[in-house]
Amino acid sequence: MIASLAYMIFHLACGLLIVRFLLPRHRPVNRIWLGLCLGLLMEMWLPALAAFVSAFTRTAHLAAAGAAALLTAAAGLLRDRRSAAAWDEAESRFLRQALLLVIPLTVLSGWLQYTHVMRIDLAGNWRVGQSTYGDLPMHLSFITGLAGKAFPADYPFYPGTRLSYPFLTDSLSTSFYLLGAPLQAATVIPATLMMSLCYLGVLVLGREMTAGKRTMLLAALLFFLNGGLGFLYDFDLAGGRTASGELTVLARIQHILEGWYQTPTNQPDPNNLRWSNVIADLMIPQRTLLGGWCMVIPCLYLLDAAFRPAQRTRLGGGRAVGLLGVWAGSLPLIHTHSFLALALASLGALTYDMIHGDPREAPGRRSRWKIFLPYLIYGVIAAALSLPQLFGFTFAQAFQGEKGVSFLKFQFNWVNNPRGAGMRDLYGWFYMKNIGLPFLALLLALPERNPRWRRLFAMALPIILAAEFIRFQPNEYDNNKLFYLAWLLCCMIVAEWTGVIWRRLKGLRARPVIAGLTAVTVFLSAGLTLWRETVSDYIAFSAESVEAGEFARDHTPEDAVFLTGTQHLNPVLSIGGRTIVCGPDLWLYWHGFDTSERQTDISAFMNDPEKNAWVLSKYDVDYILVSSYERGNYQVDEEKLTEHYPLVFENGEARIYQVPEG
Repeated sequence: MIASLAYMIFHLACGLLIVRFLLPRHRPVNRIWLGLCLGLLMEMWLPALAAFVSAFTRTAHLAAAGAAALLTAAAGLLRDRRSAAAWDEAESRFLRQALLLVIPLTVLSGWLQYTHVMRIDLAGNWRVGQSTYGDLPMHLSFITGLAGKAFPADYPFYPGTRLSYPFLTDSLSTSFYLLGAPLQAATVIPATLMMSLCYLGVLVLGREMTAGKRTMLLAALLFFLNGGLGFLYDFDLAGGRTASGELTVLARIQHILEGWYQTPTNQPDPNNLRWSNVIADLMIPQRTLLGGWCMVIPCLYLLDAAFRPAQRTRLGGGRAVGLLGVWAGSLPLIHTHSFLALALASLGALTYDMIHGDPREAPGRRSRWKIFLPYLIYGVIAAALSLPQLFGFTFAQAFQGEKGVSFLKFQFNWVNNPRGAGMRDLYGWFYMKNIGLPFLALLLALPERNPRWRRLFAMALPIILAAEFIRFQPNEYDNNKLFYLAWLLCCMIVAEWTGVIWRRLKGLRARPVIAGLTAVTVFLSAGLTLWRETVSDYIAFSAESVEAGEFARDHTPEDAVFLTGTQHLNPVLSIGGRTIVCGPDLWLYWHGFDTSERQTDISAFMNDPEKNAWVLSKYDVDYILVSSYERGNYQVDEEKLTEHYPLVFENGEARIYQVPEG
């Protein structure tokens, strides 16, 4: 555990030094935040690059540490020799204001990470929360399964196919795991740190992109406590009583807190509520998205610093542009949606700047070229670094599968028009009820003649149009990963417009009442959702399942292949870190795979292992798992299994049989 923490601290220190060397004129808190994010970026990428040469081992991590030291030394040689921006009272005031939000949200995040990422109870069961029940076992399979593997690795639950899913956020936890951290700590610690950096990062963006401290805080609250008007569906009869005499409002709160996805922000059916809260339903369970946001928010900051006319002289320059290009180019294997959103936002900023020029200079070809050239340099660097990832991994996934059909489809209006079959809600009302009053505020703010707002919306608009008209994956819901980053930019506009309205209401006695009612309307849905998530509690792996997974981890070779059922709660996969013949369609269908052949083969062997022993040879199987899942879903002939295959593990939940060599 100490080694994994020391390794992380080393990379964080390198990141802090590199940013200090290259960007000394940026404000101190901004530099600290950027440096910490850059340190995590290096800890994601450098061991992975070494694993492409050898394997993802401790040796690769030592080589990566050496590379980090060399990069830091190179940054020192290329340093900007101007004096660093000093820490002053304004910086102290900003930090105090930021911590008012960062500390409570980080505490909440740490608690949710602890309770939602395999919390071990007194009986030895591994427990999760509502939002992590489905996806966490997949991420655990990457974390445990990448240890010791040469890159590029295969899917641990679909061997023979390159892992094209962005895996670097999970491999960051693998680094912790390899260096001695328990699996839970290896998963929780970097995720909690990344969430904290996201909170601070949005506040830094708010300081740079809006006019004051209140708008900065409001922008962050609007983004992280997003909810909409879904509570109206939950409480539309709250004034009455149930047949038993119980107040309806209390019964409905209980329904939210105990039901399966009954929160006001996530009720696909019947209410078409899809604007999920970003903390509860995205940052906690979707680790790849979390890593992407932790890295793309610094890119948005650098994009603003390097290219916005008012910032270019003070914060721009070749070092900022070069760092942005490298950072952007690293995104595809961290989170492809974040890379795409950044590319679209950059296109919007370029278009706006080329049309409007620099207001401080006379219009003309030369001034336009001065605007375009840094964008060109940034784009060339980002393209040079990202294209190998896109062609080697992302596009392989987008066009993979037996049929080779592209994921990309035209589909208007996101999930309100499922599979293009027709809109469930009126166009405007869908967004109004899902996003709530901030959506209305955005519509009212856009006609204002505010160049900063219009430039921000010019960055958001290409993302919105792409997400609104193109389905990028079989799971149409995943377009929200684009929408939310567009909304992050829009939150800056909404927060500042709200500040303008607040000042204009000065002197109105009802102003505090208006503020209170607005706050309830804007944040009640998010509050109920987060409340629900803090009390959600489910067993993912029983103590006996954990024992089976740990046996596989400790007593079978790292490259062993297991024949199991296709359950998503599979201990030899997620805990043992071993490869299985076929995982669940819950994951594989959305990654573009047709699993029907493998599922048929697994079923044939489980039902008649003597007749269908050829299945083991076909998939090069080393072990067979029979647990309560296999017994419940197949007519497993355990007598024949015991007759032909040595039993190497057994408890009340599972048996593991070894397949003899040859």
